[in-house]
Amino acid sequence: MIEVSNLSKSFGGVKVLNNLNLCVKKGSVYGLLGPNGSGKTTLIKHLAGIYKQNSGTVKIEGEPVYENPSVKNKIIYISDDLYFFSQYSIEEIAHFYAGHYPAWNYDRYESLKQVFPIDPKKRAAKLSKGMQKQVAFWLGICAMPKIMILDEPVDGLDPVMRKKVWSLMLQDVAEHETTILVSSHNLRELEDVCDHVGILHNGEIVVESEIDNMKSDIHKIQIAFKHQPTNEMTNELNILHQSQNGSVCSLIIKGNRTEVLAAIQKHNPVILDVLPLTLEEIFIYELGGIGYDFKSILI
Repeated sequence: MIEVSNLSKSFGGVKVLNNLNLCVKKGSVYGLLGPNGSGKTTLIKHLAGIYKQNSGTVKIEGEPVYENPSVKNKIIYISDDLYFFSQYSIEEIAHFYAGHYPAWNYDRYESLKQVFPIDPKKRAAKLSKGMQKQVAFWLGICAMPKIMILDEPVDGLDPVMRKKVWSLMLQDVAEHETTILVSSHNLRELEDVCDHVGILHNGEIVVESEIDNMKSDIHKIQIAFKHQPTNEMTNELNILHQSQNGSVCSLIIKGNRTEVLAAIQKHNPVILDVLPLTLEEIFIYELGGIGYDFKSILI
């Protein structure tokens, strides 16, 4: 569905994206993660057809996105920084959308008035940020897009509205195979909705995986020994982080679970517990493993 190959982009001699490759399957929810300045918004604006790449290709359904109206009318892009025509009411913007999105659904627009209780005669530009976000989702969902590209999408929405918005979008993923690419710093929320995750660092995708597979490859282990083992054990393991609390050692280890546990059990631990990892922890330790310095915040 979305294919990015060897994408590079520079601004004023500064390379922001560096031979980036990305693949998002149809009907999936793909979470794009990365620290500030990693190039997430720049990548998203290429996917939305706003930026033209310096080199490489950006394709949706096999067609280039930039200056391609037939592709763009299948895409809804909702950014953190919204823009609405200053004099347009929600109703007038809905008519504007209807003229540009062939799959626009007026019946859905009417039915979603129950979900988004905002007077459609109000000017969208005069609403609060949270209400503007509601309008963006209301209209975007009614456009029946094949692809939704979201940059910090639910920032400013209250918890109830966040749940309603995600429920509507996931319903479209299930029923219409809508493809969603979402970038957010709210990793706890992404963990609940994404099936694939890509981590962007220094303009490159450094990790890309199904979220379940990613969790199966990194382990949080607490161990204690009657007699502290030599360095042989730690040399056998790919340890991303290590901390000590009394006699108990906490390790973040990357590798095959069976092989990791076998390597530890050879040294006869008196305590050996495998704890669940969150997506936020995976993000921190994956980037820590490639040189992004988290030492000051890790505990």
